[in-house]
Amino acid sequence: MKTPLVCRRKGPLRGSFAVPGDKSISHRALLFGALATSPSRVTGLLEAEDVHSTWKAVEALGARVSRDGAAVVVEPPAALVEPADVIDCGNSGTSLRLLCGVLAAVPGLSVLTGDASLRRRPVRRVLDPLRRMGADLSARDGDRLPPVVVKGARLRGATHVLPVASAQVKSALLLAGLFAEGETVVEEPAPSRDHTERMLAGRGVALRADGPRVAVRPGRPAGGEVDVPGDISSAAFFLCAAAGLEGSRVTALGMGVNPTRTGLLDVLRAMGARVTLANGRESAGEPRADVTVEGGALAGTEIAGPLVPRLIDELPVLMVLATQARGRTVIRDAKELRVKESDRLATMGELLHRAGARIELFDDGCAIEGPTPLSGVAVETKLDHRIAMSMAVAQLFTRGEAVALDDVGCVRTSFPGFFELLDRLCGGER
Repeated sequence: MKTPLVCRRKGPLRGSFAVPGDKSISHRALLFGALATSPSRVTGLLEAEDVHSTWKAVEALGARVSRDGAAVVVEPPAALVEPADVIDCGNSGTSLRLLCGVLAAVPGLSVLTGDASLRRRPVRRVLDPLRRMGADLSARDGDRLPPVVVKGARLRGATHVLPVASAQVKSALLLAGLFAEGETVVEEPAPSRDHTERMLAGRGVALRADGPRVAVRPGRPAGGEVDVPGDISSAAFFLCAAAGLEGSRVTALGMGVNPTRTGLLDVLRAMGARVTLANGRESAGEPRADVTVEGGALAGTEIAGPLVPRLIDELPVLMVLATQARGRTVIRDAKELRVKESDRLATMGELLHRAGARIELFDDGCAIEGPTPLSGVAVETKLDHRIAMSMAVAQLFTRGEAVALDDVGCVRTSFPGFFELLDRLCGGER
């Protein structure tokens, strides 16, 4: 059943807030905990549908996951077991892709599937390099789309040179490397988010990272404590809204500021937004800080090259913000946007065009001329949480007109309290 919502809020945004735990780190905390040699205790875990998919998956592989007050405890099995049923990853591409790397070495037969959206997302770029390590995987539509069938096999290390930087593909290969004979090496054209490397190295795995090149040798990680920082990809919606609305001032508390994830802050500064960090600290190898953004006049900028992997999930809301910046904003090298929960480039381009934006689409990006007041628009979210949240932000740049979202149920995959928090920061205005 669809959950429609009509947005009719007014800015500016003001106040401090904490966003849910980082989704990427939450997935890894559960999965690596299941691979560990001793129990792990996780605080700040994201309580959302995507992470629950990984939770259920590791339980299917023999791990025991339980709550202990505000923490989640992962007790690993002596060895991962063949799942008794199909593993449903829901809408979580991270769950499915990382599990491909793990299950490649688990004896027996495993099947990975997901919802209608996930079953349209390509998997060949994960399957092909895993096969070079001896993995036995197949998928429907000529090995292009889920479900994925995995038969546990004996793996051997290999050197992989990825054509596109992808933390999910890299992580799947590194996880397979934990079970392979010899060394596994992954090289990317530019560094992608490095949560996997930080967490594995911090748990005693023999791992070397040198910029875009990472090498791992076989071995199980140790258990330990993980305190998950706030997710910059979730905070991005409020930070971008504040940057584009005069009189706004918001502070995201305890947010993860891993350098491989802070491209958003670099872009906001380049556009002229006032961005400050305070209370910097580190926990479990991940840096965090309180990040404040104040609204003001913005200028267009260029987003391309090595910057793109550092903000790939934030690009939809940055496209919205670009409509409010004076001059031309150009986004290139972002073809990855076309293989997310939806073709985010095409979807956002169409929606912003209908809302009055001056936008030109390219195969790998777009150009946006601003500033342009936006108009109300009806939005088909296409089961994509970032489309829904980005267009809720776009409504703040209309002259009080409504943006009607046909289904916001997808937001539960990453940020169940998003709309309530947006209401609070807008002073209760809807």
